[in-house]
Amino acid sequence: MPTITLNRKVFENLVGRRLPDEKLKDRISMLGTDIESVSEREIVVEVFPNRPDMLSEQGFARAFSSFIGEKSGLRPYTAKKSDYEVIIEKGVDAVRPWTACAVVKGISFDGEKIKEVIQIQEKLHVTYGRNRKKVAIGVYPLEKIAFPVRFVGEDPKKVSFQPLEFPKEITGLQVLSQHPAGREYGHLLEGKDRFPFFIDSAGKVLSMPPIINSHDVGKITESSSEVFIECSGFDYDVLHRCLCIIVTALADMGGEIYSVAVKKDGKALLSPDLSPHKHAIALDAVNKRLGLSLKETELKKHLAAMGIGYEKGHALVPCYRADVLHEVDLIEAVAIAYGYDKFEENIPSVATIASESPFAVFVARIANILVGLGLLEVMTYHLASVGMQQEKMCSDIPLVALANAESLEYNTCRAWMIPCLLDVLQKNKLHEYPQHIFDCGTCFMPAKKSEDSDTGVVEHDRLAVALCSENADYTAIRQVLDYVLRTIGVGYAIRPVEHPSFIAGRVGRVTVAGKDVAYIGEIHPEVLAHFELKFPVAAFELNMSTLFGDVILHYPEAIFSSLFSIT
Repeated sequence: MPTITLNRKVFENLVGRRLPDEKLKDRISMLGTDIESVSEREIVVEVFPNRPDMLSEQGFARAFSSFIGEKSGLRPYTAKKSDYEVIIEKGVDAVRPWTACAVVKGISFDGEKIKEVIQIQEKLHVTYGRNRKKVAIGVYPLEKIAFPVRFVGEDPKKVSFQPLEFPKEITGLQVLSQHPAGREYGHLLEGKDRFPFFIDSAGKVLSMPPIINSHDVGKITESSSEVFIECSGFDYDVLHRCLCIIVTALADMGGEIYSVAVKKDGKALLSPDLSPHKHAIALDAVNKRLGLSLKETELKKHLAAMGIGYEKGHALVPCYRADVLHEVDLIEAVAIAYGYDKFEENIPSVATIASESPFAVFVARIANILVGLGLLEVMTYHLASVGMQQEKMCSDIPLVALANAESLEYNTCRAWMIPCLLDVLQKNKLHEYPQHIFDCGTCFMPAKKSEDSDTGVVEHDRLAVALCSENADYTAIRQVLDYVLRTIGVGYAIRPVEHPSFIAGRVGRVTVAGKDVAYIGEIHPEVLAHFELKFPVAAFELNMSTLFGDVILHYPEAIFSSLFSIT
């Protein structure tokens, strides 16, 4: 978990109260963070990754003051209108297609405030920004910038500027090898024909995200009072949330927030939108989950203690909160505000003897077989993007889309797992090969008319295996499948089929006891290109629910017991 060091004087001024050390430690711990040390000058705490809004004195103090009842409730933030514009040009689409921007004025910067801005920028880069891969943040002195600003993709050999704290002007390509930040983060732009740049209307380079700001325009000092902030990346919703975290912290420093018109493809987005988001929360669901008998007034009070508003069955979630995705997240917030130390321990009235389900044993045995073959187990998310599941895979597989997705990166339930494994391989391109991985998990498909489903969704547990190396081919993946099925004593057959995600003539449908249970083959070069993979990939995906429910359970009892009983 990320650790932040808070200036105690600044923190207590923002909270509005000074607590004794022991009381301070107790309340910080009960808020849901781990405290490492408290001294007269500093407070060192670990913040859980789901609360990036607490990675600054301002954000942490905001949450803490609500929690102890000093300044509870939803904090109002507004952005004043302005004429500032940022234009996203098409050339940047292939490298870093989006940005969210704002201007903050009226801050009296000193050494302490600059230190606080640097800390929140660095902590957000590492955590919420996934080491700048997901989000890159730039903060600039406004007085040095001529608007409108263009966000462009240019040939890095033709754009020159002086990087931050570097003695001379060099090209964007040279930054990757000559500047320390370029050597650390250069892999994020490796192999790209164009690099992203922020350039103002006077032709000055502000920065080359996600690597480095320019020395001339990209450094705030104690003489600065107005700043321009941009967050660049791939998902506007993620970038906007990160921007809200930063600008609300700057507002708590005394700044005034001004909006920026972000223009792309002839359309304009007003950034940032600081209005709260509405999420439904049912009092009955809260009481059922927590075993309490709260009244609506008490629910409202507990939400206020977590900095969340309440209005007619809906929680009003602040723009800077990235952790509230579902009603259960709000219920967790109520539990924290109520106090985990106040929950009473109850002994269950029913006595049972726990045992591992046969299907779990079955899955564990399969995983052990694959580990024995030298494969590495990974764990991927149940949620994915439509782009990953369909477009990148050249497939039109039916999907269960989320009704109110918070992010384009996770806007559907996964229908199959091979795309998730390819995504893992894409994120690990810089590591050595071969990379042989597998994952076992649940997939979701829209229910057919003939299928019995109360929700309209059918769930299947599946196993996906992917071999990625210069020698990965159909023969190699067939050997893995053959070993797995023969080890558990199951015979199978493979017939040739066509599938858009696999190379024609190198893909098959696996059948066990008359049931179709898997696809196996070599991934199509077009799919590999979509995932930026340079080595061939061979894969199979096995429906474990069908294999177990329709085949394994119908084997003689003695065979089943010998294979899957717990000893």
